[in-house]
Amino acid sequence: MLGKLSSSLKETIRKIAMAKRIDKQTVEELVRDIQRALIQADVKISHIKELSNRIRERSLKEKLKLNPREHVIKVVYEELIRILGKGVDVPLASQKIMMVGLHGTGKTSSCAKLARFFQKKGLKPAVICADIYRPAASDQLRQLCDSIGIPFYDGADLLQSTTPPVKGKAATVPVLDIVKAGVKRFEKHDITIIDTAGRHALEEGMINEIKEIEERIKPEQRFLVLDASLGQQASVQARAFDDAVRITGIIITKMDGTAKGGGALSAVSETDSGVVFIGTGEKVDDFEKFEADRFISRLLGMGDIKSLIEMAEESLEETDIDADFLKGKFTLKDFYKQLEAVKKMGPFKKLMQTMPFGGFGITGEIEDSIYRIGEDKLGKFKVMMDSMTEEELNDPKIIDGSRLRRVARGSGTASADVSELLKYHRLMQKVMKQLTTGRGGTIPMMKGVSIDKLIKKLKR
Repeated sequence: MLGKLSSSLKETIRKIAMAKRIDKQTVEELVRDIQRALIQADVKISHIKELSNRIRERSLKEKLKLNPREHVIKVVYEELIRILGKGVDVPLASQKIMMVGLHGTGKTSSCAKLARFFQKKGLKPAVICADIYRPAASDQLRQLCDSIGIPFYDGADLLQSTTPPVKGKAATVPVLDIVKAGVKRFEKHDITIIDTAGRHALEEGMINEIKEIEERIKPEQRFLVLDASLGQQASVQARAFDDAVRITGIIITKMDGTAKGGGALSAVSETDSGVVFIGTGEKVDDFEKFEADRFISRLLGMGDIKSLIEMAEESLEETDIDADFLKGKFTLKDFYKQLEAVKKMGPFKKLMQTMPFGGFGITGEIEDSIYRIGEDKLGKFKVMMDSMTEEELNDPKIIDGSRLRRVARGSGTASADVSELLKYHRLMQKVMKQLTTGRGGTIPMMKGVSIDKLIKKLKR
């Protein structure tokens, strides 16, 4: 998410963590770095000025409870959270959710992603397509729902019993009739998601239609879907839709592909409507609940242990968790087993972003090399490991040049491929060991969470 902003902020945090001392000059350099990063992310200048003043004031004048470096990092973290505002709490209970927004924002795909979110929480969601104007809307949403086993309704049965008003023209069904029929059909489901029609601009017809649905159906939640590329302009749409149907939450999509996402988040925080979810990719699972503290933690490279635990609880069995792996103590055999386990938790890059690497001095280049472990590479790793002896698997340090060439010949790969496997193993050991470099075995910058507590939580 927001790769350029994140990399800039991580570098800023690294500078503070490595600084020999914290003085006025150091804080000024920090503020300038943050200003540049936020301007590039399209955050409002007035927000940046206010943030800068508060960082200066608190960093240099507040009474210290931590060491000076940790204090400054804590100040940056807390002040960034403040300008984004708080997320919106969504109850895991029976409810109707109306989705609104303009064309091209990702509203239709967000309906399926939202249904998937509730499905993973153990609830029974269903989706209604109330967009009768865009020809592909129903087909697109049906395919997405079918791919994850979510019930879908678009009023096709009503259409079959409707006589065209003019010969030669297609029959149509009023949008409200479709929504009412869908709500009745899914009354035994926990969650009913209604995908309303969008427009290319804020038109009176669209506003009147969503007002009518809201008045007659009375959905408990009314979510507005906004494209992150809007930047500061997101607040204009948020206010307009809020005036029409009293928005209860905002979903910001395409957070993975724009430099303006920071602007969109901070702009929305100015309105009465808070951000409830963010879309982080094209796949149906690339969707997460927005919480400012967790979001900023990842932007700064401080990790997100809460998300890591949630991902594990939804995906792993107790036997998948290996305490020695999380502590960086593992052989090549253990390495493959644990990579297969963590793959269950979703995209490897997304998983690694939940881990606290900020302040370790780990470069972006190394992080990217970790992320590139995919399906094909895992398969190749397995073949190479099958060509190793038990002794080599348990102690990869003994693999010298001649052994490396033998493994490559036996697995039909190149020596460079075997070297890459060994490099990944060493690198992963280093990264996992660094999780326990805090005092008393705690995870650095994660508020006293110890690796043993994390393992215990994951095994519940």
